[in-house]
Amino acid sequence: MSSQVPMKERALNPDRIARIGREMQAACPGFDAASFIAQVTADLPRLELKARIARTAEGLHQHLPVTGRAALDILLRSLPATPEAASAETDFGLYIYAPHSAYVAAHHLHPDHLDQAFAALAALTPYFSAEDAVRTFLHTYPQQTLKIAATWAAASDHRVRRLASEALRPHLPWSVRTGLPVNTALPLLDLLYADSSRFVTTSVANHLRDIARTEPELVLATLTRWRTEGRAADAELAFITREALKARLKAGWAPAYTLTGYNPQAAISVSPLRLTHTEFRLGDGLAFEADLTASTDTPVHVMYVLTRTDPGTTTGEKVAHLTRATVKAGTPLHLAKNHPLRSTGTAALTPGSYHLALQVNGRRHPPALLHITNRQA
Repeated sequence: MSSQVPMKERALNPDRIARIGREMQAACPGFDAASFIAQVTADLPRLELKARIARTAEGLHQHLPVTGRAALDILLRSLPATPEAASAETDFGLYIYAPHSAYVAAHHLHPDHLDQAFAALAALTPYFSAEDAVRTFLHTYPQQTLKIAATWAAASDHRVRRLASEALRPHLPWSVRTGLPVNTALPLLDLLYADSSRFVTTSVANHLRDIARTEPELVLATLTRWRTEGRAADAELAFITREALKARLKAGWAPAYTLTGYNPQAAISVSPLRLTHTEFRLGDGLAFEADLTASTDTPVHVMYVLTRTDPGTTTGEKVAHLTRATVKAGTPLHLAKNHPLRSTGTAALTPGSYHLALQVNGRRHPPALLHITNRQA
């Protein structure tokens, strides 16, 4: 079985570097595409993804025959007519254009040219979302960047509107922290939470989830206020609420369950977990079942928790969604799941002893015990 091609190879590879060179030369005949392609491609094998982006951006700077406003003009003219013409299949865009905004951040961070740089980032973001590049400006010119972000929040292009939220996230993945108070962008989120684009509202939810790491009560108050304003569709605000409180729901925080419509104190009976067996190997499926009963119709949000129990281990819990449903009065709700016992990109699974428990409306119930060993060759 062939191995999966790493993201860095799919994002920026020799073919894509060559395409960037051709597009730049078409916009500026003085751009030495052959030299740009040769130099950047030679460095790619030793570089990870962010370093590839930075190296390509530096290659653009080294081979552009002009600087300043003229260089930005060439950069923008090198873009295909539309993101669709560039073969961008998602709103996020194509990694091939990540170096373009990185170039703007690295070489146009000048107080006299901020308007041109901000305009370039807004024009680039439909081709590849420029939030990481915006962070550089946010660190150096926070007030000017916050001011322009307010105009992005009202832009006609939903990808630019999303940039206003995403670029200011307190814990944007793979990016430096803003150094600003976590609630800095709340006025912008107030403008964006009722947006018609799911691309935008997903960013709003993720932004709130970042805030909820340290100020969950503020997030709770914000979501409650948005409900009273009546600007967003109920289904969309429910989506934002679930996503914003995802980590708090996993942690069993009662106010998060109450706001999402689940009673943490509901009288629900949970049967003991039933496992097919208790000895597993890495790569197996962990099949389990249980039943919930209640005397009245009761909405439930059910998660399951896999916890390493060996003394001295520091492996964190794996908390996963199982179902959102309603237990009908007098009728058991049957639960069943086959969880794959393998590592993921965010959590490693290692051999050892574990507890498996159900969490219903934030309350954990008695666990079942199991043991995981290495898969035999």
